[in-house]
Amino acid sequence: MKTKIMSAEEAAAFIQNGDNVGFSGFTPAGCPKVVPAALARRAKAEHEAGRPFAIGMFTGASTGDRLDGELARANAIKFRTPYQSNKDLRKLINTGGTQYFDMHLSMLAQELRYGFLGPVDVAIVEAADVTEDGQIVPTSGVGILPTICRMAKKIIIELNEKHPKEIRGIHDLVEPLDPPHRKELPIYTPSDRIGKPYIQVDPEKIVAIVHTSEPNDEGDFAPLDEVTKAIGDNVARFLANELKCGRIPKEFLPIQSGVGNVANAVLGSLGDNEVIPAFDIYTEVIQDSVIALMKKGRVRFASGCSLSVSRSAIKEVYSNLDFFRDKLLLRPVEYSNSPEIVRRLGVITINTALEADIFGNINSTHVNGTRMMNGLGGSGDFTRNAFISIFTTPSTAKEGKVSAFVPMVSHVDHSEHSVKVIITEYGIADLRGLSPRQRARCIIDNCVHPDYRPLLNEYLERGIEGQTPQDLDNCFAFHKAAIEKGDMRLAEYSKK
Repeated sequence: MKTKIMSAEEAAAFIQNGDNVGFSGFTPAGCPKVVPAALARRAKAEHEAGRPFAIGMFTGASTGDRLDGELARANAIKFRTPYQSNKDLRKLINTGGTQYFDMHLSMLAQELRYGFLGPVDVAIVEAADVTEDGQIVPTSGVGILPTICRMAKKIIIELNEKHPKEIRGIHDLVEPLDPPHRKELPIYTPSDRIGKPYIQVDPEKIVAIVHTSEPNDEGDFAPLDEVTKAIGDNVARFLANELKCGRIPKEFLPIQSGVGNVANAVLGSLGDNEVIPAFDIYTEVIQDSVIALMKKGRVRFASGCSLSVSRSAIKEVYSNLDFFRDKLLLRPVEYSNSPEIVRRLGVITINTALEADIFGNINSTHVNGTRMMNGLGGSGDFTRNAFISIFTTPSTAKEGKVSAFVPMVSHVDHSEHSVKVIITEYGIADLRGLSPRQRARCIIDNCVHPDYRPLLNEYLERGIEGQTPQDLDNCFAFHKAAIEKGDMRLAEYSKK
């Protein structure tokens, strides 16, 4: 392998215009950094010389700025899938500078194997270790790594010394068989292991090894404010009551939580609630609050696809591997987000809504129905198969000028049929067993900001007769007011 050690620029030369490239990682955790940056510089030089240069991109989920951001700013992306969260890539997508197709995260690896999305020409992998016989030990994120490594014609490795070789053992790496030969995915508890702690590849496919010492692009989480703390406390209160009522087994059930400050706050509140016993995590992203709760003995075990924590938290994990090694497990997204496993384990899912309507439909992706924010991510994988599916959101945004609750969502990612509970800082809307009219009343009374309750009550009263009382002349009045007046509170309904 020593003969394959080279610079990032030399490694980037293996990638040609039009290639489809798969990247390791999931969120900024585990993503390559220096080779994508070198590739972006090469793309800029090619463009200045009047030559085209762009690649197709397959990732586990979002990445760091040194991957998505650098390539977006270099206008070097032919197409991109699945989830993303970079502001420069978002701008490129929404201005038509690249083709973006959103996908359920659990589906990407298998659709690559099925041949639906074209070949994988090159895989770029961040690794903690690589052996002479082709064993690759990933770092803090897995994503679609086993599939892209097997399918790729060439593999480029970023060997990152920020991640110690001693993390070997926290990964469970495996690919399922494809139909008609697929069997059950034999995970019956979050801690079950069914694969290997490394990915085995043909060492001849490894064309370059680039030594790096670059930290992840993860920053620290924002301090809790009154809104996020109230949302977290309401989630904990709801689940504690479900436990008391016997609707959740006394042993409790595994928790899945989405990405970001609200999700981090929710897990913290669950850990602080004395009614809720110590619990397991079966999720895609393991965040800072999980590490803190492990130290307190409140989280027993966490299975995920990514250790997406702050730099201080990952330093703590790596400094105490003897403590954390038997409490953490990182899997491919095809397993961490598997609908089969989620339903079997009875996972309680908690995800964030961008927008909800009064009947319980959720928009996770589009602003005003047109502009992509980040993408669907894994929320659909978990929501449709949850023991209880919960969505959280602050009731308003933009200093109260935008309501998270509208008469009709401008884009539907999760229909009312999948959404069981919605929680804001104001309260809990338990939608189980309710008709559309009952759901609307429950959401307005319990979750909506007081400034918007009269407007939504009026809308509900104006609705035409039928199972779902919509007023099609006014269903987007909130969005229209936001666009034309900058404030949804100024929404006006046209006369019937």
